[in-house]
Amino acid sequence: MAKEPIRKETHGQLIPGEAATPATTEPKTLKADVTIIGGGPAGLVAANVFARSGFHTVLIALKTVPGDRRTTALLAASVEMLRVSGLWPAIAPHTAPLATMRIVDDTGRLFRAPEIAFEANEIGLDAFGYNVENTPLVTCLGASAENRPTLTWLDATAEDIAIGEEAARITASDGTVVETALIAGSDGRNSPSREAAGISVRRWQYRQAAFVANFAHDAPHHNASTEFHTPSGPFTLVPLPGDRSSLVCVERPHVAEELASMEPAALDAEVERRAHSILGRMDLEGVGQVFPLSSFVAKKFGANRVALIGEAGHGFPPIGAQGLNLSLRDIASLVEIAEDVRRVGGDIGGPEALARYDRARQPDVWSRTLGVDALNRALLSDFLPVQALRGAGLYLANRVGPLRRIMMREGITPRFRLPKLMRGHKADPAA
Repeated sequence: MAKEPIRKETHGQLIPGEAATPATTEPKTLKADVTIIGGGPAGLVAANVFARSGFHTVLIALKTVPGDRRTTALLAASVEMLRVSGLWPAIAPHTAPLATMRIVDDTGRLFRAPEIAFEANEIGLDAFGYNVENTPLVTCLGASAENRPTLTWLDATAEDIAIGEEAARITASDGTVVETALIAGSDGRNSPSREAAGISVRRWQYRQAAFVANFAHDAPHHNASTEFHTPSGPFTLVPLPGDRSSLVCVERPHVAEELASMEPAALDAEVERRAHSILGRMDLEGVGQVFPLSSFVAKKFGANRVALIGEAGHGFPPIGAQGLNLSLRDIASLVEIAEDVRRVGGDIGGPEALARYDRARQPDVWSRTLGVDALNRALLSDFLPVQALRGAGLYLANRVGPLRRIMMREGITPRFRLPKLMRGHKADPAA
């Protein structure tokens, strides 16, 4: 009796007479100069900018756009960085300019500051910055990353990170192994890359939470951001395109949860009341979100072939529009250092390069973190001398022109060691 031929399946058909061949189990291996872990706004900007600078770049991040209702105010230096990198034209149509920043003391306390309105044209700018929703921001950055010839995007997560003397080795969830000189960790507050590098953090908590949501409204915002200072924290309305604004309401945690649980009509009325009807009737878009507030700073921003960027290295309350802007300065500094090291044939992930990155970021990160912390604590304090000092400071900022302009310039663009990428170079037409 004839022996039945061995068969294998090919595109749904059985072909007689061919022996079955086991599938290969060898993992795919990539070699990279820089590997970015994390696909939020900071990670996507880092991937685009490193690839634009000619580094063989790998991005390890899932290609999903989260339903993030939060917004980001991109200040002037950050906008310049995005423009130089060729990323701004796609983002700009989704933004609203911040031409005026208004502070209103709504504490009802004995010592209250006068209302202050800072105008961008006082320091020669059309706008202090531009506000954009995170979802279109991530979408635009992702589309640009897909088209970078020196960027490989793995739709995966980093499952294992092994640090070696000459390279780091990352195993992705799709089985790909990446050997890289430098890891740019942009993988959030509980960063696996930070843990792999053995970097610890300093943390502290606030008895506050932020309720965030977006609203349409009857009255135009005139491109003005308004921050009401209340005894529980800032209540801030920031312009979005059209007659729309984003809200960040810092409250005691249980009050923030109560706001999130309100029926839309009741929430609309409550937000209009707290805003003193400056934007007329409010109409909630989608749903609100609550985020507990805390701060942390990594003890080092670079070690063992890992450089920390964004919320892998620092985090603080959403006050003063500092979060992503600080992260973009991380990226601009890291790219500048990597370019300098490459120019002399050095190791971009070596100890000298990472020590230089750490030195560059420590003053900026700590000054912003402590500044935001001090402003928040001063607002919450019931101690009358602190309230008086805060009120006097805002009064002087309102009345003393040179001090006022210094505060505006420093608030949007720190003067010490601003990275080259943020100083207004001509954009690369091929970017």
